[in-house]
Amino acid sequence: MRFDLPFLHLIFFGYLSLFPAVNPVGSAFIIDPLLSDLNLQERRRAAKKVAFYCFAICAVSALIGTWILKLFGISIPIVQLAGGILICRIGWTLLNSDNSIKGTKETAQPERRSGDFENLLFYPISFPMTTGAGTISVLLTLGAHEDEDSLLTHVLNLGALGIAIVLMCVTIYICYSNAPRLIHKIGPRGEQIVNRLSAFLVFCIGMQIAYTGIRLLLK
Repeated sequence: MRFDLPFLHLIFFGYLSLFPAVNPVGSAFIIDPLLSDLNLQERRRAAKKVAFYCFAICAVSALIGTWILKLFGISIPIVQLAGGILICRIGWTLLNSDNSIKGTKETAQPERRSGDFENLLFYPISFPMTTGAGTISVLLTLGAHEDEDSLLTHVLNLGALGIAIVLMCVTIYICYSNAPRLIHKIGPRGEQIVNRLSAFLVFCIGMQIAYTGIRLLLK
């Protein structure tokens, strides 16, 4: 087995393909209001769990995602449509829930730290806000080219895709754990602007994913 330029090219291509779908930098600003009550140590712990959940979602999607969808008779356009609707709902909620989030911070901060944040780490933060239908579609597309040549090629492609997933999860951890520092530098007004713009972008991304699914279904 030779780890030569084609293998490195597969890793690079896989990482670049996942980056716009995951969007770790933009997602870090988007999920920050949900984790704003955590201190630095708690934020790092939460970022580790989110990165692990994202790795599990991506690994399962790359390895057996196609089989699972075929088992339940689910097509990629349906995944895109359902994921787009969920993301739209999350974006709409974030656009209209700043006041309620601030009120909850002041009145029920200990309860949120102990339980609610743990429940948020997988859904909706890890899925579908970080790794949603778009990411699964990219992984299924990348994995669809692994049935042509020899077993060695299949293993190499899976290995390259796995390394790309690990690198993306490391990027997610770095961005999520350091988002408060960047937001702190831009100030309260900048934080409010970023949160509003991010929520609007989430809604638009959900609309785009849902539209792609509808367009494929109509074809």
